[in-house]
Amino acid sequence: MNSPHPYFFLPSNKFEMTLGTRPLGQAQLIEVDEHYRAEIAQRENILAEEHSYYFQALAGTEAAQWETIETILPLMACDYPEHFALDCKNEVWTWQNRLLNQKITFRLGDVTSLPYAPLDWLGRQVQEDLLLLDGNDLECPLIAGQLCFASRWSLGEKMGLSMMLIHGPVPEYAERIGRPVDLLMARLKPNRPVWRINWSLHACPNLNLAPKYGAYQDTQKLLVTAQNAGERCYYRVERQGLLKLPRSNAILFTIHSYLASIGHLAADPVWAQRMAGILRTSPPSFIRYKGLPVYLSPLLAYLDSHSA
Repeated sequence: MNSPHPYFFLPSNKFEMTLGTRPLGQAQLIEVDEHYRAEIAQRENILAEEHSYYFQALAGTEAAQWETIETILPLMACDYPEHFALDCKNEVWTWQNRLLNQKITFRLGDVTSLPYAPLDWLGRQVQEDLLLLDGNDLECPLIAGQLCFASRWSLGEKMGLSMMLIHGPVPEYAERIGRPVDLLMARLKPNRPVWRINWSLHACPNLNLAPKYGAYQDTQKLLVTAQNAGERCYYRVERQGLLKLPRSNAILFTIHSYLASIGHLAADPVWAQRMAGILRTSPPSFIRYKGLPVYLSPLLAYLDSHSA
């Protein structure tokens, strides 16, 4: 099976609901690709549109936000020295972003030295959505985040909720992976990040699928046919990372979203066959949760016509 991107690879043709985390190892926590400039520009526009919808932070999270900056900027400068440079003189840091033609000097812990809240500023340097969870609480509630490329959820509906409540709408979450998730969060160690892949299907190419655009998304689903599903439907992968911050004990949750049209992926008949098999073996509750019933039949017809 030749997939155009390793994250789009389908290992089988059957539905599976597993946590699927693995150690990050030597891989990058923050990924920079050819879409960097375009996605950062889109992120800036989204934040300018309705800032409080896409960035929120509970009181008392400033230390964790600064610790996130202290953790991520050195990683980026090390992993991508051709794009980023960091000079640290005690608490005074100078960050250079060659991709955005930016250079800024700030003082750690001094909110007046950055144009935005620390996590909000950092989020404008990366393609990932950035979320902070309270690792001092066994339920790991969401305490801060910049979320511009959400897949049908928003900060306003999840802020302050536990991991279990955040995933409450997910069918069989509590029964199948709720306990493993709780154990994973409790056992996270600083400097030992983990990652996993989550996937979904959508009838539009937008990265920003916030709930407030639900009516538009529903309209697009009605336009899918067996003939045009390849160009109208998109496979979306979220590369999710988890990193424990040692001082604040907060947990950084990163989400980098990747998109490809079904037509592009179904050019590989094995991929098309496996995707059709996954959909046919998915529980009805999962199909409903993924928002698929309206266009599932034409999508399957298209996949079948391109299968091996």
